[in-house]
Amino acid sequence: MNRIEKLLQEYFDYLEIEKNRAVKTRENYDRYLKKFFAATKISDPADITEEKVRAFRVALAREDIKKITQSYYIIALRSFLKYLSKRDIPTLAAEKIELPKIARRQIETVEYKDLERMLIPTGKGDLRELRDMAILETFFSTGLRVSELCSLDRYLDLDRGEFTVRGKGEKLRVVFLSDNAKRAIKTYLDKRPDADPALFVSLTKNGKVLGRINPRAVERLVELRARKAGIARRIHPHELRHSFATDLLLNGADLRAVQEMLGHSSISTTQIYTHLTNKELREIHKSFHGRKRKE
Repeated sequence: MNRIEKLLQEYFDYLEIEKNRAVKTRENYDRYLKKFFAATKISDPADITEEKVRAFRVALAREDIKKITQSYYIIALRSFLKYLSKRDIPTLAAEKIELPKIARRQIETVEYKDLERMLIPTGKGDLRELRDMAILETFFSTGLRVSELCSLDRYLDLDRGEFTVRGKGEKLRVVFLSDNAKRAIKTYLDKRPDADPALFVSLTKNGKVLGRINPRAVERLVELRARKAGIARRIHPHELRHSFATDLLLNGADLRAVQEMLGHSSISTTQIYTHLTNKELREIHKSFHGRKRKE
C-alpha cells in the first residue's frame, strides 16, 4: 500500500466516522478519487499539481461524461485536499481547483390546482386509496424524501402532529403534519388490519399487507394518481418536496427555516428554490410600480 492509498483509507474513515457521511457518499468518493489517482498515477500528495488535475479534467470531458458528474469528481478531490491540508500534509491547495460552471437545475413542481385534483377521492374508500391519500398529504405537509417516507413507522403521535426523521448523513430534523395529513393518516391506520410496524405498506390487489412500502412503489402510486388527475406529464414524488419548499417561500417563510425543514446541510442547496418565486415577486413589483404616482 503506497502513501496515497493509506491516506485515502484514513480519509474515507474520517468521512464516515467524524463527518457522519452516509455509506453511499463514502462509496462514491472512493470511486471518484481512485479513478483520479489511477489515471494520474500519483502515489504521493506532494505530486498532485494543477497540471495533472487539468489533464484529468480534459480526460473526463473526452469520455463524454455529463458536466454535473464531472463536478462530482472535482468536489471529491477538493474535499480530499482540504483533509490533507487540515493534517498539515504538503499538497496542492484545494482553492487552486475551480469547480466547473453548471447550468442551474430546472426544478419541477406540482401546481396547487393539480395537487388538489390528485387528492380527490375516487369514492372507493378502500385501504389502497386511503394509503395513497395519506402518502400524498404527508409528502406535501412534510417535504420528506421518498426514502424518508418509506422508513417511517406507524407509531406517530398524531395529536402532537410532529415527529423526528433521520435524513441524509444521519442528520435528524423535526417535521410537522398538517391537519389534513393527520386526518388522512388516522383514517388509513384505522382501516389497517395488521400489526406491521411500518407506517406505509405495500398491498396486494385484494388489499393484503405485504410489508413496508419501497420507493419504487411510491413512485408508481404518485404517477398513477397524477394520471387519474388528468396531469399530462409524469410526476415524481420529489416534485411534491419541491412544491412543499416553494409553497413555504411564497407564503413568506424564512430561507433558513425552509433549509431546516428540508434537512439541507447547506443554505446554497435551499437557494435553488428561490428562483421559482421570482415570478411572484415580479408581479408584486409590477403591482407596486404600476400605481399612479401622486403629485
